[in-house]
Amino acid sequence: MADQPVLELRGVRHAYGASVVVRDVSFALARGAIGCILGPSGCGKTTLLRGIAGFEPVTAGEILIDGTVVTRPGYQLAPERRRIGMVFQDYALFPHLSVGDNIRFGLRELAKGPREARVAELAELVGIAAALDKFPHELSGGQQQRTALARALAPRPELLLLDEPFSNLDVDLRERLSHELRDIIKASGATAVLVTHDQHEAFAIADEIGILHEGRIQQWDLAYNLYH
Repeated sequence: MADQPVLELRGVRHAYGASVVVRDVSFALARGAIGCILGPSGCGKTTLLRGIAGFEPVTAGEILIDGTVVTRPGYQLAPERRRIGMVFQDYALFPHLSVGDNIRFGLRELAKGPREARVAELAELVGIAAALDKFPHELSGGQQQRTALARALAPRPELLLLDEPFSNLDVDLRERLSHELRDIIKASGATAVLVTHDQHEAFAIADEIGILHEGRIQQWDLAYNLYH
C-alpha cells in the first residue's frame, strides 16, 4: 500500500524489572520521512531506538516495519532480517578495514560490478570519495561519521537509525554536518529515525519530531509546527 508507514510503533513499552524506561509510545513514519526522537539523557530514547533495531525486547506493544510485525512480547525478528541500517554514537567502524571495505561490508552478496558502483555512488554522496583507501584511524571525526553513514545506507535499508550521530564532534562541525546529513538522507531516499538531546540538530534534520520525557512521547508533530 502506497500510504503504509515504513515504521509504526503501537503502545510500545520497555521495562527492566520494575523500572519502566519507555511508556506506551505510539507513532508512525511515512516512506522518505525523517523522524527525530528528542529528549534529555536518560529519557529512554536510545532504548527505544534499540528496540526498533531489534536489540531490545518490548514488554508490551508492537513494532512494525513496512507493515510487518517485527517485535511484540515473546517475538523478535532478528536485527539482520529487519532491513535496517544503523549509525551508532561511536560509528563502530571496523578498524582493520579501509573506508571502501567498510562500505562494501554489507554488499558481499552483490557481484563485483554492481558492488563497486554502489560504493562509488555512496562515497560521492557523502563526500568521502578521496578517502576510500584510508583506514578509520586516519580519518577526522566528520569523515568517520560519513563513512558510517555510507556503510549503513549501502544495502538500501528500509529504515535508517541514527543514535546521537554528532555526539563526538565539536560544535562548529556538528552544526555544519547536521544540514548536510539531512541532504544526504533525502538524496538517498531513505526513511530515517534520529535520536538526539540537541534541539538544534532535531530541527535542522527532521521532518517530524517526537518530544520524549521520562519514557513518554509528550508531543509528535511536524518540525515546522513545533518550531512555530
